[in-house]
Amino acid sequence: MSVSTVDRVWRAFALQPHRSETFKPSTDPLFVDKVRDIVSLYLNPSDGTLVLCIDAKSQIQALDRTQPLLPVPPGQAERRPYDYKRHGTTALFAALDVKVSTIFDKCLPRHRSQEFRRFLDTVETHVPGDLQIVMDNAPGHKTKLIRDWFAKRPRWQMHVTPTSSSWINQVERFFAFLTDQQIKLGAPPRWRPRSPPTSPPATPTPGRSVGPERPATSSPPSNAFVAASSRSKPNVRRNF
Repeated sequence: MSVSTVDRVWRAFALQPHRSETFKPSTDPLFVDKVRDIVSLYLNPSDGTLVLCIDAKSQIQALDRTQPLLPVPPGQAERRPYDYKRHGTTALFAALDVKVSTIFDKCLPRHRSQEFRRFLDTVETHVPGDLQIVMDNAPGHKTKLIRDWFAKRPRWQMHVTPTSSSWINQVERFFAFLTDQQIKLGAPPRWRPRSPPTSPPATPTPGRSVGPERPATSSPPSNAFVAASSRSKPNVRRNF
C-alpha cells in the first residue's frame, strides 16, 4: 500500500493516529458533591469573601538556550538552538484570585510543607477579609503542620478538589499558560542563579613574568534563585 493511499484513508475517516490523549477517572466517592461545591464558588461566591485557588508547580527546570530564539519570518517556523544551559530547578507557589484574575506567586527552592506554609503566611499578610481556598490533595497540603495552620485561622475555608481531579483548580490553567508561553522558551530572569562572585585580578609582581590568571577558588552557590525567594512581598500579576 502506498503512502498516498494511506493518507487518503486517514483523511476520509478523519484519522489522526499520531495524536494521543491521556485520562484518569476519579475514584473519589464524593466526586459530584465536591465538584458542585467548587463550581458554585466560582459562579456564585459568598458576599464579602475572596476565592483563591492555591497550588504549586514543582521541579521547574530553569533552562536557557545557548543562543537567543530567532524570529519567525513568513513561511518559516521558529528556530531555536538544540543545546541549552541548566540553572537548576525551582518550585513556584501561586494563588489565583478567581474574580479579578490576580496571581500571587512566590518561587522557593524546594516544595515541602515548610515552604507551603511560608507561602500561606505571605498570602495571609497581603490579603484581607474572609477567604475561600480551593486546594488539591497534594501530600504537602495534608501534613500536620498545614492542618494546624488552618485550624488556627477560621477565616480560611478550605475546599479540597476530588481525588485525581486537580484540573478543577483554576490555578492549573495559569501553570499551563506559563509552561506554554514561557518555560518552554527559556528561564525567566528571576529563575536564573546568581552570578558567582569573582576575585579581583592579581597584581603583577615586578621582575616576574605573569602567567594566565587563575580561576576564582570560591564555588558558586547551588540553586540560588534571585528576587522571588528573597522578597517578603509576593509578586502580583493581573489578567494573565
